[in-house]
Amino acid sequence: MELNGVEYIGLAAGALTTAAYLPQVYKTWRTRNVGDISLTMYTSMTLGIFLWLVYGLFLQAPAIILANSVSLALVGGMLRMKIKYSRETPGPRASGGRGE
Repeated sequence: MELNGVEYIGLAAGALTTAAYLPQVYKTWRTRNVGDISLTMYTSMTLGIFLWLVYGLFLQAPAIILANSVSLALVGGMLRMKIKYSRETPGPRASGGRGE
């Protein structure tokens, strides 16, 4: 498939919006601090990006496919870290705090 001007705009937009996830992924991976990260948000975002990827595959749109493939890996990784590190980090009740 030959890329035209519109595809280049789509690729640039996809690169910028996908790159926006990198600082959060890196910080979470480095600190393992997931206390302020919303499980609901990352679950819905992962599902939404997956659906965008499926949509892009049906359209055979390289910009949508590429951006959402990378985004799915990053956001899916955040979701996995949220689940994994939440289990490792005791909540306020487990640590003796009131948590109420």
